[in-house]
Formats: sequence, structure tokens, C-alpha cells
Amino acid sequence: MEYLGHRNPDTGKEQTLLDHLQGVSEKAGEFADAFGEREHGRLVGLYHDIGKYSKEFQAYLRQGGGRKVDHSTAGALELMDMKSPLSVPAAFCVAGHHSGLMNGGNKKADYEESRSLWGRLCKKPGKEIPYYQAYRDEVTYVASNYKSRLLPMIGRDDVFAGQFYTRMLFSCLVDADFLDTEKFMQAGENVRGDFDSILELKERLDAYISKNFLNEQNDRYGEPINQHRRKILRECIAAGEAEDGSSLFSLTVPTGGGKTIASLAFALHRAVRMDKKRVIYVIPYMSIIEQNAKVFRDILGDENVIEHHCQVDYSQSADNDEDYDKQLKNQLATENWDAPLIVTTNVQFFESLFANRTSKCRKLHNIAASVIIFDEAQMLPIDYLRPCVAAIHELTQHYGATAVLCTATQPSLNKIFQKVYTRGIKEICRNVTEEYEFFKRTKVELLPQKVTLSEMSERLKDKQQVLCIVNTKRAAREIFEALQVVDGCFHLSTNLCPQHRKAVLAQIRQKLVAGESCRVISTSLIEAGVDVDFPCVYREMAGLDSVIQAAGRCNREGRRAKEDSLVYVFAWKDKAMANSQRSMKVCQGATEYVCESHGDDLGSPLAIEAYFDFLHKLDGSELDKENIMGLIRDEFMPFANVAEKFVMIDTPTRPVFIPYDEVGKEIENQLRYGIRSRRLIREAGKYMVNVYCGNDTCLFEKMAAACKIDVLDDNVAVLVDEDSYSATMGLMLNIEDGQDVFL
Repeated sequence: MEYLGHRNPDTGKEQTLLDHLQGVSEKAGEFADAFGEREHGRLVGLYHDIGKYSKEFQAYLRQGGGRKVDHSTAGALELMDMKSPLSVPAAFCVAGHHSGLMNGGNKKADYEESRSLWGRLCKKPGKEIPYYQAYRDEVTYVASNYKSRLLPMIGRDDVFAGQFYTRMLFSCLVDADFLDTEKFMQAGENVRGDFDSILELKERLDAYISKNFLNEQNDRYGEPINQHRRKILRECIAAGEAEDGSSLFSLTVPTGGGKTIASLAFALHRAVRMDKKRVIYVIPYMSIIEQNAKVFRDILGDENVIEHHCQVDYSQSADNDEDYDKQLKNQLATENWDAPLIVTTNVQFFESLFANRTSKCRKLHNIAASVIIFDEAQMLPIDYLRPCVAAIHELTQHYGATAVLCTATQPSLNKIFQKVYTRGIKEICRNVTEEYEFFKRTKVELLPQKVTLSEMSERLKDKQQVLCIVNTKRAAREIFEALQVVDGCFHLSTNLCPQHRKAVLAQIRQKLVAGESCRVISTSLIEAGVDVDFPCVYREMAGLDSVIQAAGRCNREGRRAKEDSLVYVFAWKDKAMANSQRSMKVCQGATEYVCESHGDDLGSPLAIEAYFDFLHKLDGSELDKENIMGLIRDEFMPFANVAEKFVMIDTPTRPVFIPYDEVGKEIENQLRYGIRSRRLIREAGKYMVNVYCGNDTCLFEKMAAACKIDVLDDNVAVLVDEDSYSATMGLMLNIEDGQDVFL
């Protein structure tokens, strides 16, 4: 009989099982070749669906439904019978290629119904799973052909590396399986890929740089600040062109040094020189992502830059077939990152590297042989720093990736890499201290005494233009209310929906340019990716990196003398005004420690290094809050458990839609009519405010009970009480939470 792999129910077209297995095998091998494991990729591809050779599955497929048949366990059983070093990772991949990577479990205690690999391997052909041995008539291979480059190198003792290897191989299999099935179902039509080459992108960037940065005819060519930016840029290009074998870099560029273009220049030159497949930007803040992605698109072409985060949508309606194809291509590229330049978040990147589901793991093999720029690297999550560092090490040591820690406040990870992995980080900029001194535009002072709300209010009233950044929404609200006796006051927090914040920032910029009174009270959301320039800034005591980010909002354009551009760091006398979260107290303690030894120059590279060194020692256990590394060490391949624990943002909130303006009201109407397109949900995100919904105090439920919101479904709630949303304060809640959470 002819065994089928797929049948298209719409067209009746059939794909033979052998064609599918061979197609997936070749493609998985191609993907795995990026890290030297072509033959192992071919092996898992060839065996992943041999369970479909059972009569039961063929009947299920030809009848177009009925009882589902387990077809994944068969390949895992056969691979384990090979008793090869490759058997265990291959069996995990094949057994989980639909349901996801499972826990390894306990070989002695697990049984057929256990949700683990050992449990699955207890199933017997002809009993718990259908008999599938007909595969031997079509599928052949020679075991000696399959050798692993990485497994002997990793060794049996490095369990983290073994788990990482399995997940990367799993990625090759599931992406190959998706793509081969997709190609068959679409009758060979394929809008994937067809991006410009890395070489073309480098040449496009070089032309842009030559015209805008290295052109001596440019009127601004001789300005000292541009001379320093060009120096940094040339160092990045030279480092990208060097063939020194390094794969782990840092790029320490002060605010205003042009690190966006400089880091892109390094990445593209490195990619071409070292034959890398793509560039991946990993960024913590949405505002920075949107800014950087726009810069990249303007230079490299819109079609070559793929954003992948919670607020992007490529499924918009298109005006013509060409636009539709482009949007579809971009949407498909977010599934497996096959574009030349990916811009994503810390959350998306690292949670995928510790995930077990097929949808999140598909893209992982395309991280191999890439250049990864960790922008604002100081924001690597301290609660998961050890597993994140371990993942960066694996990618750069075994998978051909080059990583760059890019920031103005380098997080001093070199000591961790040297201690744990006996390897160092190479700095791209040779004169970090010299560049810091040149770009230094402010003077940071620590107020010697703690202040009251009244004292801080008086200080702000005395300044015509001033920014005050605090750690809690409560503090921002109370200071703003205390300043109502003077003109030109603005409040910013995530209690304002994004569209509202955008409008307020436009007013603030207008006031600053006009020289009018402008006093802004904000939470930390203003520190990154917001281009404002104040003559004076007050920053509540926080992590030193946050203090330096705040200083970047002072004398941003360098038009004033640095001695006259003051950044004051203060602490509250009233404990109720301060952030009580333990993570904030740890960062504050590290900053206070640095103030004792580097108080005269808190922004210096030495102060920053001392801060991160102390922070990492101060609470070393918090570098792996969920004990991810211990879990991997102590349990047998606990993929599902690790994925469950590695959640970088776990704040329990639910979004409330705010019909802030006329556009918002139109979106509300569509939501009420039941429209839930991805495009509409993305636009609605500009009008959302997240409301706490923890177990103890669920503000969301209280608002619903008080009829302040109308809950349309599990995902959408609309504010109906107009008095609950202020034109200055945003959503009026009795909230005493901490720092804003950035997704």
C-alpha cells in the first residue's frame, strides 16, 4: 500500500509519507548544519513520523478524522534502540515534535501514562501504540553515517550544554516539519524568504555612513562631537572586519556616542567577514525597539527588518497583492526568524531559549551563526542572569554566534564569564574612559539628607524647567498633586495609556523648546528611548544604571556647561513614599555602596563596574531566582519544568481599554461588535492600561464589581466610568506598586 504523510482536505491532494520524511530530513539537516550537526538533523527528520506507517494512522488520515493516533512515540523508541550517544536528544526531539519537549522523568518510576520521555518509552508497539514496523520497507539508513560534532565536545557531565543542544536540534526538526507541511498544503506556493543578502545590507549601510558620517563636505563634519562619533564608528567597523576568532564582545558607548549606527556597522561587517546568516537585536524597552527599527528600515529597507514582540502585527489589510505578499512574508518571518535583521525583546529572546513549545522553539536554530546585539545590556534580567549568561556562552562557544553587550553602563559580566567559563569579553572601543570624559554633560550629586514630600515640592517649584523621576506611581501622583499651585506641571506613568503619554510628551517637548515653565513628574518610563532635554533632573535613589539613564535626560544636546547641568539623587524620609520591593532595595543598596567610593563621579566606567560587581555579590542567589541551573543539574532533562519557571515577567495584570480620544472610541465600537483582528488588537494596545489582578488584592475585579469597567470577554475590558480616568493622572486607582514593567 502507499503510505501517506498528509492529505489536503480542501483539494484532496496527497503527500506520500516517504516524501515528507525525506523532505523534513534534508531541511532539518540543512538547519543543523549551521552548528555542524547536519547528519543528526537528517536523522531526526527521517524518523520523526515513522509512527504514521501504522494501519490505524493511515485509516485516520484517509477518513479525514476520528480518533487521533500517537505517531510520535514510534520514532523515539527506534532511536533509543540504536543505543548511540545521539539517541537521547534525538528521542526527545521526535517524541515532542507536536506536543513540545517534555520532562525526562524517572526511568524506574514512570509508566505509560506519565507525561515524560521515560513514560512514553514504556509504550509497546501493538499495545499502547499501533504497530508501525512497515517503515522498514521504505526508510533506510546506515548508523555509522551519523556522527556528532558537538556531543563529544559537550561531554556527558555538562548537562546544561546537553539540554541546550537538544533544544537546538528540536528547533531544526519542528521548523523543517512546519515548512515541509506548509509547502505541501500551499501547493508549492511560497512567499517566505527572498530577503536581500547580508552583503547587500552591509553595502547599503556603508553608503549611508559614507554620505552622512564620513563626508568631509558635510557642514557638521568638523564638530568635535561628530569627530568622536566617527572615531567610535571606525573602531566598530575595524572590529567587525578583524579575523581574531573572538565571539564575545562588549561595546561601551556613552549616551550621545552614536551606538545605534556603530553597533549595526560592527554587526553587518562581522556578519559578512565571518559568514554569519543574520543580525539579531535584543532590546529591553518597546520605545527603543520602535526607534531603532525605524532607523534600520530607513537605511536597509523596510522589507529586510522584522520586529518580533507583543506590539507588532504584520497581518494588516493590504491595498494590493504586492503589499499583501510583503506583509505575509514578514508575518511568516516572525515564526522562525529567517530574515536578515530581527529586532526583538529580552523577554522573547531568552524565554524562547528556555522554552519547550514548538511555536517558541522554531526560531532557535536561526540564532546559530548570527550576530546578536544585546542593546542596553545592563537590563539583562538579574533574577535570571546566570541562565542567561549560560545561554550566551553556549551560543557563542558552540553554535557559531557572535554576541555584543552594548550599553553606556556595561554590566561587568566579564568576571562571570572568566570565573565560570574561563573566557573573557573583548571591548570594541579602546578608549572607554576617554570617550566618557568627552561625552560627559552633567554633574551628578547625592543629596546629603533625605527629603520630605514638602521639601521636594519646594525644590521643584524653584526650577522653571525640571524633571523628577521616582520609583512608584504613588510618589509621582503625590508630588504632582502638591505642585498644582504652579503652572506647567505634567505627570507621566503607566496609569496613562500609551496614546495619552504620547500626547503629553508632545506638550512637554513643545514647552522645553519654547523655554516655558515645564515641571515633569514621572516614573522610570521616561528614562529610555524618550528624547527630552532638561536643565535639571531629580532622580530618586535607584540602581546606578537607572541614575545614569536619568542623567541622559539632562543637557542631552550638550548646549549647557556640565557644571550647570545638575542631576540630584535623593531618598525619601517618609518610607511610605519609597518602593518596598526587594529588588529595588538591592539595587539601591549597591548604588549607595558606590556613592561611598565614587561619589565624586558616579557615571564613570569605574563606578559602573564597581556597582555591578557589588550588585552581583550582594545578592548572588538572585542571579538565578528560580534555580534554573540547579533544576537542570539535578533532574533528567526537565524541559517542561524549566519552561514553566523561566518567565521573566510574571506581574499579574489585566489590560483595561481606555477610549481616550476619537480614534479610541472608534476602536471601542469595533471591540463591542466582537471584532478581534490582530490589527485591531494591536491598535487597541495603544489605549490599554494594565491593572493589577493578584490573588490577594485584585483591583481589576474590584473595578468590575463597581461597574467601572465593562468586561467584554476574557481578553478585553473597557473603561465605562469617565470619572475614573483623569486628563492629567490617567486611570485613578489606589495603587502602591513599584517600578513600571516594560514588555
